[in-house]
Amino acid sequence: MGQQLGVLLLNLGGPEKLEDVRPFLYNLFADPEIIRLPFPWLQKPLAWLIAAMRHRRSCENYRRIGGGSPLRRITEQQAQALEQQLHQMGCPARVYVGMRYWHPFTEEALAAMEQDGIKKLVILPLYPHYSISTSGSSLRLLERLRQAGTYLSQIEHTVIPYWYQRRGYIEAMVDLIRQTLDALPAPEHVHLLFSAHGVPRSYVDQEGDPYQTQIEKSVELIVQALNRPNDYTLAYQSRVGPVEWLKPYTEDVIPALAAQGVRDLLVIPISFVSEHIETLQEIDQEYRELAHHSGIINFHRVPALNTHPRFIQDLAEAVIEAIAAPPVLLNQVINVQKPVKIYPQERWEWGLTPTAEVWNGRLAMLGFLALLVEWITGWGPLHLVGLMR
Repeated sequence: MGQQLGVLLLNLGGPEKLEDVRPFLYNLFADPEIIRLPFPWLQKPLAWLIAAMRHRRSCENYRRIGGGSPLRRITEQQAQALEQQLHQMGCPARVYVGMRYWHPFTEEALAAMEQDGIKKLVILPLYPHYSISTSGSSLRLLERLRQAGTYLSQIEHTVIPYWYQRRGYIEAMVDLIRQTLDALPAPEHVHLLFSAHGVPRSYVDQEGDPYQTQIEKSVELIVQALNRPNDYTLAYQSRVGPVEWLKPYTEDVIPALAAQGVRDLLVIPISFVSEHIETLQEIDQEYRELAHHSGIINFHRVPALNTHPRFIQDLAEAVIEAIAAPPVLLNQVINVQKPVKIYPQERWEWGLTPTAEVWNGRLAMLGFLALLVEWITGWGPLHLVGLMR
């Protein structure tokens, strides 16, 4: 098979330096799957406006973790480790990284594959659990590119839509939990808090998103394999806006556990395979501060999988199994669920239910028009705020 086999790792992407934050936010909100607007021509101006409004706050969050997201660096390390593992297992392949909203973009990965002469492709989202808002969004982009007659339409492909239940993933998670627990003075007294990235409740109830079911099952599998007496809780982080997301919320669970007498807490980022803004800033900084303020004395976190050897080995085994099995095509995966609007990976203030999105789009349009009027006339709400200082 030689170098004709390719593996495409999919992820969201993130700004690598502070100068990247604004264009990254622009790319995020310029996607019509983020915010639905009644007039498509407003999409890019609105994205520019939101990026400008959120730039300072987002920069501060990234500054707190070193000035940028490590997501690309870690994902490329995972790709290199996976490529080496596949070669060791007798399956020579080239592994590529395709990000949704920052470099290297999915289109860049496809261009590199075409140049390398890839003839068969295994598509592997780096999300253990399938959601129509994460894996589904990236796969829908690939399907649009395939239907547009790009290079992707000329090669064989198969998709690994999820892998939360795989033995290697479970074993790697258990190994990291055990290592962290055993380094603590009294590991048997530590409460385990599994914290997964949330999704809006409507995704599950109205759209049939399997994400919650898969998260709950993987926690069950990990706890069984861990075989420790520790109490544990599952919660969901990173919710945005006033709409209901999957509950319980991590920021509510931490004070509740403290009120119950928990003093030693170990947070396990269940749906994250790489260190990034949600682990390094939200958990390590925001939740740590919340825990200490609530009365929890010892706050710890299990590291993300990154390039854990068992994790990489399991990804390689999944690729080899996918090659041998009947292909799972892009349109087969994305047609299982109805397309919905993807949620942003950072906190922002607007709701994302279908109804809320329509009103948010209308309000955003009014806001944009108001700012446009102010720019033209020199008079408006921002000018008024300036006078009040």
